[in-house]
Amino acid sequence: MTSNRHLRAVAALMLGVSAFAMTASASEPTVAPEAPPFPGQGKITYVPRDSILEFKALPKYSEPDWVTEKFVATGKLPPVEQRLPKEPLVYKTGNMPDGIGVYGDTLRHVIGGRPEGWNYSAGQTQGWGGIDIAMSECLTRTAPLFQVEATDVEPLPNLARSWEWSQDGHKLTMHLVEGAKWSDGVEFTSDDVMFYWNDNVVDPNVTPLNGASPETFGEGTTLKAIDAYTVEWTFKEAFPRQHLFAMAYGTFCPGPAHILKTKHPKYNKDFTYDQYKNGFPAQYMNIPVMGAWVPVSYRPDDMIVLRRNPYYWKVDEAGHQLPYVNELHYKLSTWADRDVQAIAGSGDFSNLEQPENFVESLKRAAQESAPARLAFGARLIGYNLHMNFSANGWGDPDERTKAVRELNRNPDFRKAITMAVDRKKIGDSLVKGPFTSIYPGGISSGTSFYDRQSTVYYPFDLEGAKALLEKIGLKDTEGNGFVNFPAGTAGGDDVQIVLLSTSDYGTDRNLAEGIIGQMEQLGIKVTLNSLDGVKRDAARDAGRFDWTLMRHTSEISSVVQNTPQLAPVGPRTSWHHRAGPDGTVDLMPFEKEMVAAVNSFIASNDNAERQDLMKKYQKIATENVDTVGLTEYPGALIINKRFSNIPPGAPIYMFNWAEDTILRERVFVSADKQGDYELFKQQLPGKPGDPGPIN
Repeated sequence: MTSNRHLRAVAALMLGVSAFAMTASASEPTVAPEAPPFPGQGKITYVPRDSILEFKALPKYSEPDWVTEKFVATGKLPPVEQRLPKEPLVYKTGNMPDGIGVYGDTLRHVIGGRPEGWNYSAGQTQGWGGIDIAMSECLTRTAPLFQVEATDVEPLPNLARSWEWSQDGHKLTMHLVEGAKWSDGVEFTSDDVMFYWNDNVVDPNVTPLNGASPETFGEGTTLKAIDAYTVEWTFKEAFPRQHLFAMAYGTFCPGPAHILKTKHPKYNKDFTYDQYKNGFPAQYMNIPVMGAWVPVSYRPDDMIVLRRNPYYWKVDEAGHQLPYVNELHYKLSTWADRDVQAIAGSGDFSNLEQPENFVESLKRAAQESAPARLAFGARLIGYNLHMNFSANGWGDPDERTKAVRELNRNPDFRKAITMAVDRKKIGDSLVKGPFTSIYPGGISSGTSFYDRQSTVYYPFDLEGAKALLEKIGLKDTEGNGFVNFPAGTAGGDDVQIVLLSTSDYGTDRNLAEGIIGQMEQLGIKVTLNSLDGVKRDAARDAGRFDWTLMRHTSEISSVVQNTPQLAPVGPRTSWHHRAGPDGTVDLMPFEKEMVAAVNSFIASNDNAERQDLMKKYQKIATENVDTVGLTEYPGALIINKRFSNIPPGAPIYMFNWAEDTILRERVFVSADKQGDYELFKQQLPGKPGDPGPIN
């Protein structure tokens, strides 16, 4: 926990000016500047990976008394021991900051998203803000790995309780939790895994949320069921342990096959793929989940309520069925309001990720009467400008778009753009003080794989950038302040670039406006296409952009998760360079080098070699301006002080968001601090599709 003394020290630093020592000539590339010190960061206590959880049978199990009295005693539910697996997942007490918890209370979230529906497998968002994480469970789990030393990092078991490799390393046999059940009591089996793989990931007509594709798990990878509790992966590479990270949230989280199949065209000819995707709208309550909480109430533009899953398959070492908290609230507001309400105490949890809110949040949290505690982590939040590199038809480009993409593929053009970005001003426009740091691009400075000496930085040099544009034939032929395409290209018109961004976050809007202004000084006309997050993602994934503004994704902030997205190693892995209609990716020479480094990293089990490969990748990516880095800053976890079992130093985003990192199923409120917030007291989820919970 960050002390008030530290918070006051940080608040004082906000009044100062962060300066960077620039010893090299601005016209020559150099190493990235060191980030300014930031004393408000929480300290992580590192633990062995196997100290977090295990699978085993316990002598006895228990649940909230009201569940036993109202549901088991009346025959509405089987006894708790019959609802649990033969060997449930057990969280070890030694890894719980405050130990065994007690039942009760509500965790109140505020979110800016809106639910499309509950078919995560087919690409529907539940509104973000941790709703999907509360409902979904995946084959492996990575979020708690922030507290594990890099030499011990491998995904934790989850729905796959264990696995072993064949002697040649090309086959991976996974053993599923035996006897785990969906929230409606139907057993979870390999049928759910295979339905997700065959009829969602592999089916070209379906795009799961977070863009899971066959290439996510390695080109040429296959999966088959051995029996009800065993599946077998086959990989082209030997021992690609890297893919275990892709089996965590949110790329391998199976949906309930017994429900989803009823509207999938392969199993029901009365439905189309569009009807399958949208067949379980937000109004459809009690969708079966493997997560700790089930959606039981939805009021549009007001609130979503989730209640405890009576079949949840995880317990503590005393045999208490988890979760401890009975109810989750998601008030549908704005992302900025989430921070405000968490600081004020009317919300309980927020990932403070918008730097525009840092100052006021720090001031409030430093007061003794503050209801919430606030702790900053490492600088793991950052933004990149991604240029569309596809020259062979991804996104069906017109003449102007094709001309822009040819510019994007020109190394001098990319260097001109990155040299025209004044990153100091970009950071200061968001928040002054020691928060933001200069970020050239590539992997995050907050990951253990980062090496500053391998990070090539092109310092701000507007005149040098203009000279590079002139070198490649981009001149202002009309005297209007904007350079033109060469004669014969796109009609010789002004170079006009459309920047795709999201309207959901103030930070994104501010950064987009900053880019537009700084590019105008360079002579590049940039217009903004600002869409809500869902539409932005759809446009990006379809290749309908010239440039797009993106916040750090998991491969940038952890490296070991979703690693294929670091480069176009497959037709759909890169965010900004995917295959055209012919199925091929027209790689540039430096991209081939990046692909080789990433593939070698994925295939290697040698930690020293992996470190060297990532240094190589970082140098190639930043020297060739694969993306234009903008700024990096830390995030802060805000949580109401009444909650216990919050791991110290938990980052708001590293392997995953903090909603997963803190393991909400084992978070609790001591009896003397519990509030009266439950809307559906002593009620449990009803039947799938029925409205509301049941008494």
